[in-house]
Amino acid sequence: MHLWADSNSGFQGDELLHIETGNNLAFGYMEFPPLIGVLAFIQNLFQSEAVMVHHIFPHIAAILIIILVSKITVELGGKTKAVLLVLTCIIIAPAFGRSQQLFQPVVFSQLFWVLNFFLLLKYIKYLDKKYLWYLTLTTALAFLTKYDAVFFVFGVSALLFFRFTRLALFRDKFWWNIFVFILLISPNLIWQVLNDFPVLKMFDRLYETQLVKQAPIEVVQGLFMALNPLTLFITIPAIISMFHNSTKAYKPLKVSVLLSVIFLAFSQGKSYYFYPIVLTILPFGGVFWVHTILPKRKWLIYPTGIILLTGVFLIPFGMPIFPLKSYLKYDYPFENREVVKDGQFNVRFDERYSKEKWAVTLKELKNVYDSLPNREKNNTIIWGKHYAQAGAVNLFNERYDLPEAFSLHGSFYNWVPKGEMPETTIGLGYNVGDFFKGYFEEVIKVKTIYNPYSETEEEQHQHIYICKNPKQTFNELKTLFNDRVFE
Repeated sequence: MHLWADSNSGFQGDELLHIETGNNLAFGYMEFPPLIGVLAFIQNLFQSEAVMVHHIFPHIAAILIIILVSKITVELGGKTKAVLLVLTCIIIAPAFGRSQQLFQPVVFSQLFWVLNFFLLLKYIKYLDKKYLWYLTLTTALAFLTKYDAVFFVFGVSALLFFRFTRLALFRDKFWWNIFVFILLISPNLIWQVLNDFPVLKMFDRLYETQLVKQAPIEVVQGLFMALNPLTLFITIPAIISMFHNSTKAYKPLKVSVLLSVIFLAFSQGKSYYFYPIVLTILPFGGVFWVHTILPKRKWLIYPTGIILLTGVFLIPFGMPIFPLKSYLKYDYPFENREVVKDGQFNVRFDERYSKEKWAVTLKELKNVYDSLPNREKNNTIIWGKHYAQAGAVNLFNERYDLPEAFSLHGSFYNWVPKGEMPETTIGLGYNVGDFFKGYFEEVIKVKTIYNPYSETEEEQHQHIYICKNPKQTFNELKTLFNDRVFE
């Protein structure tokens, strides 16, 4: 399904930023840790602009998630029926369909979360020192993938609450594991220090603009719909099993999940922040069904399986398995959405329409660039106000024979050229008003590009400007934007 969805997808905006990190390897980035840059670097070796090529690692991660969740279910005592119930819940959940398709840290965070949970389970079950060392290494990789690994680390502290795991930790001299973990993540921590902790500025901006505005009930509702309401047949038993007939061996495991949930809830995380935790809870539901419900009512497996399978009708809401035109026909009878002013077909999730959006945008940029005198064309650069705009230009610039683009938004801030700005800059922005006039003596709006599929009114129109005679150098421009990187 993911491969099929690739054929109907363009690139989601954040993916264009992540792809560009592969051309700018570093020990850290403004919004996320460095591992995504290493993966992007490998994908970029193919020198391809194809969606499927840049989704190689997400697809591998999705396969490994399926395998690891299955192995967790088996380790907890489940067999074929339990595994099938759990995996069906994953397949029918729009949440996992979309998040595991895109080239973002999210899918790799899910992978390392379930891998770490599997190793934690193995350590609790067998108290074998090697699993503690495996867990140390994979948790460090998780931290270098996405900072939400701190929620998992907080949950692991549950091992200290129980005598048998606490004794095992002291026997295995766990402080060396802590030392090695800190050592492994230290390059990124040092990068953050040297760059004045940009990730904290990003989180401040995120809380200011998004997280503080969301009510807990909205998070729960969003999670409920994203996971598919039908999965409640498994998630509710999973939650019940966390507090019902808990064996001594698995109590630390369950408390670790509970601690992670509590920490994440108090941090006002978005609904998708909980996806990795859900992947670790579902196996408990599958095992509970097999061991507690089915022995007394074996016939329930058939109606339950059929009900879960009807959830496939929600899959198109998570993955673009339909072409855009077909999706519009499928989507509108079922989804009650607010219509964007003057919009025609506003569509959630820009990967559904960005293939068409960027093709139109880059053709218009090409027309504007070709209209410049030859002496200017050789010394022209494109300024994308949003990092997705700069990322799209840099990914497709060879096809359209365009110059490189820069941006002062997000991690692109660190990749701005040095020295004097060229006499002519082509500006590309959404509804930015007089933004470019503050940095050039002459600014002329030459094109407006309409996007009928935009989910928000702010991104319904893109504007192209010809900007001449810059008022500052690149270095001075960076100074002006030092506190505006995430605006």
